[in-house]
Amino acid sequence: VQFVESGGGLVEPGGSLRLSCAASGFTVRLYAMGWYRQAPGNERELVARISSTGGGINYADSVKGRFSISRDNAKNTVYLQMNSLKPEDTAVYYCNAPSLGPYWGQGTQVTVSS
Repeated sequence: VQFVESGGGLVEPGGSLRLSCAASGFTVRLYAMGWYRQAPGNERELVARISSTGGGINYADSVKGRFSISRDNAKNTVYLQMNSLKPEDTAVYYCNAPSLGPYWGQGTQVTVSS
């Protein structure tokens, strides 16, 4: 099982980023997928979750209305569109299939700062 996250970077408050997660080593289309983040000194938290078909989506209250999760099962890829970014969104972002267990990639750093 492997997850490779990309698309992070440095952005000013109010800016946007689109993260990608390439998943492999399992039948991706059969699993719900999630984006998580971990800021220094904090526990890893679930930011957004999408069902296997994409029909069910949930967001953490802190990102509702600003972030959008999607997936392309043909490409085994999950995306996180992040708009109206805030400094408190600064963290390392990871993706995972929650029911598979604690498999984690290297993550992608998102820094929101002026």
